Amino acid sequence: MAAALLAAAGAAHAGLFDDDEARKRIDEIRASQEKSAKDTSERIGRLEESIRNIGVVDLLRQIETLNAEIARLRGSIEVLANQNEQIQKRQRDFYLDLDSRLKRLEGGSGASQAPASAPPPTAAPAAEGAATPAKAPTKEEQARELKAYDAASGLFRRNDFASAADAFRAFLKDYPQSALAPNATYWIGICQANLKDYKAALATQEGLLSRYPQSPKAPDALLAIAAVQSEKGDHGSARNTLEDIIARYPGSEAAGKARTRLAASKR
Repeated sequence: MAAALLAAAGAAHAGLFDDDEARKRIDEIRASQEKSAKDTSERIGRLEESIRNIGVVDLLRQIETLNAEIARLRGSIEVLANQNEQIQKRQRDFYLDLDSRLKRLEGGSGASQAPASAPPPTAAPAAEGAATPAKAPTKEEQARELKAYDAASGLFRRNDFASAADAFRAFLKDYPQSALAPNATYWIGICQANLKDYKAALATQEGLLSRYPQSPKAPDALLAIAAVQSEKGDHGSARNTLEDIIARYPGSEAAGKARTRLAASKR
C-alpha cells in the first residue's frame, strides 16, 4: 500500500513538472513569434516607406523636368512672337508708311509737301548738307526732277527693289543738289535691306547720316539701321541705336517707333 502511494505521488509530480515545462516552452515560442512578427512588421514598414520615398523622388524629378520643358517652350513662344511682331513692324515701316509718305513729295525741310501728281513748288529748298545752288531750277527742271523721283518710288511700291535702287541712284546722279536727295538715299538703303544686302544697307544709311545730319530723314535712317542690326542678330547694337533715336530725336515719328520696338524686345 505504501509503495502504491509513493508511485502515485511520483507520477503526479512528474505530470506537474511536464505541464510547467510545456507552458514555459509555449510562452517562449509565443514570445519568439511575437518578436518575429514585430520585426517583420517593422521591416515591412521600412520597405513601404522606402517605396513611398522613391516614388515621391521620381515624381518630383518628373515635375521638375516638365517645368523646365514648359519654361523652354514659353521662351520659344515669346521669341517667335517677338520675331513675328518685328517682321510685321518692318513691313509696316517699309510698305504702309511708304505709301502715305510718297503721296506727298517731301521738301528738304519738311515744311512744303505737295501730292505726287500736283505741280511742284516754284522753288524747292536746298538739300541738307548741300551747298545752295547759285541758280534756282526752273519749273520744267523741277517737274523732271519730281517725275524721276516718282518713277523710282513707283518701282519700290511694286517691290522691284533692284530697279528702284538703280532708279534712285540715277536720280542722285542727275539731281545731286535736290531737296529729295536724302530721301532717295534713304530708299536706296531700304531697297538694299529688302534685297538682304545688309552691309550695303548699313553703309548707305550711315552715309545719309554723315552727309545730311540735319535731314528729317536722319531719324528714319537710324531706325532702318536698327532694323538691319536686328535682322543680322546684333540685338545689342539694335537696342543702342533705338535708344539713340529717342535721345537725339525725342519728338520724331521714328522715336515713337523706337519706343514701341524697345518695349516689344523686353517682353
